[in-house]
Amino acid sequence: MKILFSIILLLNTAIAAYGAVCKEEDFVAKVSGYSECLLMRQYGSTNPTSMVVWLHGNISSGGSANYHFPIAQKFALDFSSESIMSVALVRPGYPDGNGEYSSGSDNGRADNWPRTVISEVGTAIERLRIKYKPKTLILVGHSGGAATAAVLLGMKPTLAESAVLVSCPCDIIAWRVGRRGSPWNSENPILWVNTVPASTKVIALTGNRDGTTSPALAKDYIKELQARGIDAIFISIPDAEHRDALGTTAVSDAIARLLKR
Repeated sequence: MKILFSIILLLNTAIAAYGAVCKEEDFVAKVSGYSECLLMRQYGSTNPTSMVVWLHGNISSGGSANYHFPIAQKFALDFSSESIMSVALVRPGYPDGNGEYSSGSDNGRADNWPRTVISEVGTAIERLRIKYKPKTLILVGHSGGAATAAVLLGMKPTLAESAVLVSCPCDIIAWRVGRRGSPWNSENPILWVNTVPASTKVIALTGNRDGTTSPALAKDYIKELQARGIDAIFISIPDAEHRDALGTTAVSDAIARLLKR
């Protein structure tokens, strides 16, 4: 009992050490990053064995960052017997559709996953993990959210055991060249491969009709992970485009596969 009490005390001390940026942080609708307050939606078990954290894309065409809410909710319902907490985060600067915004800037919905922003997201996820104490944590990112998740695997090696990367621009240089766009200063996921822990498991999926993030971007990233002996695979999603890939059964099947390992 003394050991258990000491562990709980250390965890609570760790939360306090980060400091709460949100004035009304409840780990249900709001969670603090390092210096920003991020909105969130929590679904499923409040005493989870596993936590699945969903990160949305850039939504460059405009609109609220809430398309991943129903997907996260459905996953929690479908796996309700397995003590899963499903968390949909709203990245810095984005609105949730209910009149509130995560603090920070979305940089005009472009070039918006520099190291400082990724650190905000990573700190928020760390606080969630410390608060709810799941045994395992899976990052699920779509598009810019997938790039963020991929960088976090190397930037914060103890944050998550595995990741599902959907429509990932996992080589930002090749991606910008392929779209004939100007270079971005955001973090490049493929450059973080060498610090991803060997025990990490990664599944990358891209629709075979994706005209925004070529499947080759995720394939090349996965090859780099495999070269280091990391358990990583690429899956092509039949008949899926960029926008609809996250909600496909292929993604939920990939998460389920990681939960069984």
